[in-house]
Amino acid sequence: MNVDIRRPSAPALVLGVTLGLAAACWVAAVRLMHGMDMGVATGPGSFGFFAATWMTMMAAMMLPGAAPAVAGYVRLVGRMRGALPFTGAYLAVWALAGVVAYALDRPHGSPAAGAVVIIAGTYELTPVKRCFRRRCHEVAGSGLRFGLYCAGSSIGLMAMLVALGVMSVLWMSLVAALVSAQKLLPAKTVIDVPLALAIVGLGVVTVVAPSLLPGLTPPPM
Repeated sequence: MNVDIRRPSAPALVLGVTLGLAAACWVAAVRLMHGMDMGVATGPGSFGFFAATWMTMMAAMMLPGAAPAVAGYVRLVGRMRGALPFTGAYLAVWALAGVVAYALDRPHGSPAAGAVVIIAGTYELTPVKRCFRRRCHEVAGSGLRFGLYCAGSSIGLMAMLVALGVMSVLWMSLVAALVSAQKLLPAKTVIDVPLALAIVGLGVVTVVAPSLLPGLTPPPM
């Protein structure tokens, strides 16, 4: 697509298309996940169904926060059509994460889910997390590199999603909001530390009082 990226409308077009795709994937993901949420007892199902649902979810969750990076890459390389391979490589990283999630995710109890959430909250406080998040804010030279940085930054939050209920629209929405905020906003200790402690607290509640959390336990038959 030969569009002069120096035109002011070019970045807006990239942002609009990316966000439009994300919105369409949100609608599709909610439909695919309907009736599939069994809390921590949710099974991954067949690989084909899981893969289709996972990739739709990843496009819905990850593209809003990545849209500025896609526009920045187009501006960097000077070609509008560069957006497609950049976005494809970025989502390929999350496709690989889906293979790992499918291999590990099996019906489990609240104690196991809570342990994963506690580990995810602890990870938010580590230098490794801060390093990946900082690199995720830089203008990346490729979608693959950007995807790896952002996966490293968001791996704890995504593990939390899988542990609490990968087919839950509630947890998906919450994690998507956190992931997008961390992609778009600079790190601030006054926000990030209380958030990490809140995630650890969520993990503790998941272990000791799971009935207090909506959507965690399977619905009655």
